[in-house]
Amino acid sequence: MEHHVYFWLKEEQKSAANKAAFEAGLAKLLTIPLIERALWGRPAAVMPRPVIDSSWDYSLSITFSSVETQDAYQVDPIHQEFINEHKERWEKVLVMDVEPNA
Repeated sequence: MEHHVYFWLKEEQKSAANKAAFEAGLAKLLTIPLIERALWGRPAAVMPRPVIDSSWDYSLSITFSSVETQDAYQVDPIHQEFINEHKERWEKVLVMDVEPNA
């Protein structure tokens, strides 16, 4: 399954130091052994089109072997640490989980 997360940072959290701390937190998330594949990033500088939403600051995309593995990730200590350390940085978080068509 695919787990996609979009983060909108609070305006006062957009300094270089705060972004670096958030990026370090995202990188640490990717060390969780339950993850099959993962990446994080910022909006791509693609050609503007009406269907593009680039209002977010960071995204995280993770592939898990199953819904159960994703559920275990949710309670993993590294994931919980990320939330506790960074939840004050974001204004909004949007999660979209995808069950692939087999």
